[in-house]
Amino acid sequence: MSVPDRLDTVAVVGNGIIGHGVSQVFAAAGLDVVMVGRSDSSLAAARCRIATSLADFVRHGLATTAEADATLARVRVTTRLEDAGAAQLVVEAVTQDVALKLAIFERLDAICAPPTVLASSSGQPASELVDRVRHRERVIAAHFWFPPQLIPLVEVCAGPETDPDVVAFTCDAIRRAGKRPAVIDREIPGFIGNRLQFALLREAWALWASGAASAEAIDLVVRTSIGRRLAVTGPLESADLGGIATMHAFAEFLQPHLDVAPLPPPAVERSAATGTGVYAMADDVRAGLSAARMDELFRWMLADQGGAA
Repeated sequence: MSVPDRLDTVAVVGNGIIGHGVSQVFAAAGLDVVMVGRSDSSLAAARCRIATSLADFVRHGLATTAEADATLARVRVTTRLEDAGAAQLVVEAVTQDVALKLAIFERLDAICAPPTVLASSSGQPASELVDRVRHRERVIAAHFWFPPQLIPLVEVCAGPETDPDVVAFTCDAIRRAGKRPAVIDREIPGFIGNRLQFALLREAWALWASGAASAEAIDLVVRTSIGRRLAVTGPLESADLGGIATMHAFAEFLQPHLDVAPLPPPAVERSAATGTGVYAMADDVRAGLSAARMDELFRWMLADQGGAA
């Protein structure tokens, strides 16, 4: 399959927490963006979220006011999926509704002539999106992490029918947008990041639910030990630095004791049913914690771009 010989327009289908961030990412890279949403009101709200995010970039010294204004000006909004037809790359970013995704990819396949690349940002394997697609070789997963404008990673995973040239084109587009593609060599549920994230979460939930430690103690351990190291060395690098023989021996002792339950503990199920969460956070506490995390992500982004950390 041939791939587009240029990239000047990206269409983003969906304007929620991922879609508006992906739109900002590509627009900030100088590309024209068509953001497709369900209603004029939701699109207006998404543009406001982009404007607020860009103001934060200006406040943190990651963009000038003129650059922010130009970025927002490059985002055109529409409720017509047909307006994605002018794009060389389309990124689906709708809610986790498989029926809706299948319908969208069926329509995009008819609207967007090859070689336009059709990508899904939601972490859904490409092979699960092509049942109604004729040109399956151009469908690929490009999993952006929340918030897309601040997290550098994008997981890229081809389906069994995806053309290898589409992988290269998608990775090039992601790099052009200032992000770092991680190519996954074969489809696996959850890709890499969510599998690792939920392996840690499963053990944390199990420790809390069993009464081994408080939620506060568990989170303190992660934040002030492995959380700090993993930002510099990944788990495999960390194990090599620690000594692979030592780590292997400790794994032989510890792994039989780690949680392997197929479902979350009943205590977590009860928290989910009530919507309280493990901590039952007050709104102001939740808002403060979210703001602190965003500030830390901005600090890392500034460091990634060579600024003062």
